[in-house]
Amino acid sequence: MTLAPGTTSTRSAPAGTAAPSAPSTLDRPGMTGAIGSSRRRPDGVPKVRGEFAFSSDLFAEGALWGQVLRSPHPAARILGIDSTRARDLAGVHTVLLAADVPGSPTYGLDRKDQPVFASDVVRYTGEPVAAVAADHPEIARRAAALVEVRYAPLEPLVDPAKALEPATPPVHPDGNVFRHISLVHGDVGTEAPVAVEGSYEVGMQDQAFMGPESGLAIPDGAGGVDLYVSTQWLHVDQEQVAACLGLEPTEVRLHLSGVGGAFGAREDVSLQVHICLLALATGRPVKIVYSREESFFGHVHRHPARMWYRHSADRDGRLVKVEARILLDGGAYASSSTAVLSNAACFAAGPYKVPNAHVEADVVRTNNPPCGAMRGFGAVQVCHAYEAQMDRLAAELGMDPVDLRLRNALASGDELITGQVIKGTAPVAEVIRACAAAPMPMPDRQGALGEDGGRNGVGIGEESEEMALPGGAGRSADARRVRRGVGLAVGFKNLMYSEGFDDSAAAACRLERGVVTITSAAAEVGQGLVTLLQQIATEVLGIEKVVVAPADTGIGSAGSTSASRQSWMTGGAVEIACRRVRNRVLEIVAARHGLVAGLLELSGGKVVAFDGSLAEDLETALGDEVVEETVTYCHAKTMPLDGNGQGDAHVSFAFAAHRAVVDVDLDLGLVKVVEIATAQDVGRVLNPLQVVGQLEGGIAQGLGLAVMEEIVLEDGLVKNPSFTDYLIPTALDMPVVRISSLIEEPEPGAPFGAKGVGEPPTISSTAAIAAAVRAATGLPLTRVPIRPEHIALGGD
Repeated sequence: MTLAPGTTSTRSAPAGTAAPSAPSTLDRPGMTGAIGSSRRRPDGVPKVRGEFAFSSDLFAEGALWGQVLRSPHPAARILGIDSTRARDLAGVHTVLLAADVPGSPTYGLDRKDQPVFASDVVRYTGEPVAAVAADHPEIARRAAALVEVRYAPLEPLVDPAKALEPATPPVHPDGNVFRHISLVHGDVGTEAPVAVEGSYEVGMQDQAFMGPESGLAIPDGAGGVDLYVSTQWLHVDQEQVAACLGLEPTEVRLHLSGVGGAFGAREDVSLQVHICLLALATGRPVKIVYSREESFFGHVHRHPARMWYRHSADRDGRLVKVEARILLDGGAYASSSTAVLSNAACFAAGPYKVPNAHVEADVVRTNNPPCGAMRGFGAVQVCHAYEAQMDRLAAELGMDPVDLRLRNALASGDELITGQVIKGTAPVAEVIRACAAAPMPMPDRQGALGEDGGRNGVGIGEESEEMALPGGAGRSADARRVRRGVGLAVGFKNLMYSEGFDDSAAAACRLERGVVTITSAAAEVGQGLVTLLQQIATEVLGIEKVVVAPADTGIGSAGSTSASRQSWMTGGAVEIACRRVRNRVLEIVAARHGLVAGLLELSGGKVVAFDGSLAEDLETALGDEVVEETVTYCHAKTMPLDGNGQGDAHVSFAFAAHRAVVDVDLDLGLVKVVEIATAQDVGRVLNPLQVVGQLEGGIAQGLGLAVMEEIVLEDGLVKNPSFTDYLIPTALDMPVVRISSLIEEPEPGAPFGAKGVGEPPTISSTAAIAAAVRAATGLPLTRVPIRPEHIALGGD
């Protein structure tokens, strides 16, 4: 297996688990080497050349342009709407309001609480009120601005703590609390001789994908519609859109278009209902492309969090009890908030053995923008808190922070604070050791620099060295006031859906004239799923000619491209479908030649006999016969948390460690992340290059949350809805990423033993950077993102 330079791969069997039984001859993969190789992505070259068709590039003859009018208020009553001037504008074909929705007036991922169009009240800035279709996008924008809405602004509820108070008026008829979890594990009355506590905050992060929401709806002339859209979950979109249109799901056909990033934000409906309503109302294709500013209002964000923790331990550093209070701001509508809270509560103690725990967790409704899925899904917020607590505890005990983590590290067979026993792999100690052992970057500026501005006796001198200081090209740093800090953090998260969700993925394999076609509704959002499905098919069938058909709702659901699940779920469905096709092919050929199927194999596009008596091209062997199999794959059953937050709620877990090295300008508060080292539990590497890409991309988002990214709210108003004011890391901000180890302990029950790798890089990279900045400054810095004023002014 080829790995990136400086990367190691550790292969081992998990303790206490048995190796899988040897497959029968008919169940043996083709052994082509496709799995474990860095196969090139079919979309790679077109994207680099600018030839890849994203959803914003969609075209249909005679298409109109759609525009949505949004509320400028976070809370207001709607006194009246007059669309006359908009309708009278030349080039306008229709203006739609709430009364024009023929089906369900509301939709929602978890519960239907969000209106298609606000009619009597608006609950957040940016809530849709009307939609317009016109001949040109500029006409559509002008028409939307001509829709006159009379508002009576209300006092917005923007403090999540106030939303918990019983006396606070409800923002929505469903109330202000989306979900409360009281997790009680062990004896919560147990005391320990050493205890540390702290309060922590995480700001609202945006997914900040490069391609804003866009789509094209084409009416079929018979009352139905075809929707071409960038999304993460075709079938759930289909269900919600059809319900709002008053149509059967089969009358609303969704087709995946080129996706310019997702990270959770495309899991919810955004423009889907609006664009279909406009297309059906006009009888013409309609296209909508959000501006960057509208995109900030048009999708959910990462939940801001306020957390209080107390960790208790014995004097040897063994954790005795963890107590936490977690408050997430879900914004105006539910989205996936209840599931995000579940993750936050379940993983609140981190990847450590904790015999006693008490976690009180709430996610509430406010007049802030809706929040939902984002990479890490609740695990990011609590990781920031529990890892800061582990560092505080280490300082209180006088222990090395790495040793403290190793002493308490979870392993296979250990019990989580939910009472669930880890049955799969859990190489927590391994990722910690590998990450901590990574070589340090040079030059080493731990502590103060020399009075002459030198680095270990070496003067700044060269321009490139000045540029390497915090502030970069601004050359604002006094090298004598730059400090280096190092921090390490460990995180974990579930894979796939949890708490009894009926999770499945359908896929089909079709073999015709020597070409394999894989069909699935799984969304390729840039993570490389298409490449992986091709690799799986080649591995199982021994055939290189593999085509992955465009994803649509013509096949059963593959579930969402989220929760690090598609490699396992759709990969599992494709593997089984391909195995069944291979077995049928061997049976067909064996019958024709009077041979035993168990003595034949597919390899290199041929059917071969082990004894050498047959070696026939597949096309010749099958002729015009088509072999096709469709499979629906399900993972192991899970169960909801009970009243004490206990239960086998999750299928599997993935773990990662990150070590950050930062330089901090103490005077200006500027931070330069010099290097991130990481080690991750991957089960098995299926495509090394794509694993590296996921690790680097996740770390970039973790860095953003640590020191740059936050949606700034003032009384419910978004103050920075642009990439001018909402800052994300660029290539110049990215540090060296040192992948010290990919821990390959095959996960029992997972296809090829592989675990999803997309989310763990984001979970603990933020916490590691925050720890490094604390180490450099000596400040508590309990809130992320850490801003320059937090450092320069000496506090949070």
